[in-house]
Amino acid sequence: MNDAPVPKEHLLYVYAVVRSAGTGGGPPAVPGDTLGGGLTTVEHRGLTALVEPVPAADFDEAPLRAHLEDLDWLAEVARAHHAVVAAAGRQTTTVPLRLATVCRGEQGVRRLLDEGERGLTDALDRLTGVHEWGVKLYADESTATGAAPATAPAAASGSGRDYLRRRLGEQRARRDADDTAARTARELHDVLTRAAVDAVLHPPQQARLSRAPGRNVLNAAYLVPDERQREFLDAVPPVEERHPGLRLEMTGPWVPYSFVRTGAEGGPEQ
Repeated sequence: MNDAPVPKEHLLYVYAVVRSAGTGGGPPAVPGDTLGGGLTTVEHRGLTALVEPVPAADFDEAPLRAHLEDLDWLAEVARAHHAVVAAAGRQTTTVPLRLATVCRGEQGVRRLLDEGERGLTDALDRLTGVHEWGVKLYADESTATGAAPATAPAAASGSGRDYLRRRLGEQRARRDADDTAARTARELHDVLTRAAVDAVLHPPQQARLSRAPGRNVLNAAYLVPDERQREFLDAVPPVEERHPGLRLEMTGPWVPYSFVRTGAEGGPEQ
């Protein structure tokens, strides 16, 4: 009798799902810069998952939970995840899965596909022929208000009254700039929502994460049919020309990460 412990089934990182060959899709070619030992596929009922074996030392339940607190590790995983999804999305309709979706062996992946079949199939149908565009609006308060650094009242202005008057003027200018930024963000979102088929408002990004200058006042994603891409881009108003101190940033077209609602999520317990 062999009392040796039975090894756990290997872990598979699941990047995305596409249609299987013969159902209008098939596994695309993807880059080699990935997380583990090379990409492969798992098929189930017309769906194909893009997967890769990954080490249990990093992706089993306990180490993964610890890694999720490590921003540098997460950034590396996110880069590899996005590279695979973006490459697949350039070739076929692709449903990206949540970052760090991990299953135990092919059986776990098939269970994931089986349980999420309806949502994944609906997403593939809904996301065919469309892409995501990201729009961010930033406010640079120093440019918008023209505010100068505060100085000591007596030395800079000759009197405390002049100093207080100047400070009150700066506060009013800052409030006006905040109102302009908020109003412009609402108007921009309304215009672009009408030019898209769907839109999502994300929470404003913190400067320490985005590392972009200015305060983020709009962080939105828009789902745009490929044939209406030019119409969408033409709808973007010249925000920076009209409002000094506001800066518009557009990115895309992307695989529609923000519009994937499948219910298909996995972890090492799958």
